[in-house]
Amino acid sequence: MRKQILGLCLGLAAFAAAAAGVENKWRLQFSGNAESAGRIVLELSPSVGDPIRASADIPQGLGENDVAKSVRGALQAQAGKRYSVETDDGEDVLVKKHQGERDFIVTVVENSVRGVRIGVGAE
Repeated sequence: MRKQILGLCLGLAAFAAAAAGVENKWRLQFSGNAESAGRIVLELSPSVGDPIRASADIPQGLGENDVAKSVRGALQAQAGKRYSVETDDGEDVLVKKHQGERDFIVTVVENSVRGVRIGVGAE
């Protein structure tokens, strides 16, 4: 049952991202502290082409600013040639396409870190 609920939630998140449409710049807002160790997996899906998936392992006890830095590092490692990734205000991560790249969608594929919430919005 738990896997079915998780699948439904991921499907709804993907639908919401698709409804938002592709954009050239996204903001990820992290809030809350890591009450447990876990993993955050994000996917950057261009309007045409293969998606990029990045995974960040988050240890228990990290604050929202350090969670954002960990996710930024994972995104830079996977997407740095196609997208610009930077932190803003400590707890936010901005992802922008490089010139010549297609607009894209950001989707939270997994967040198993208890206490950490991720808001995704077009910039």
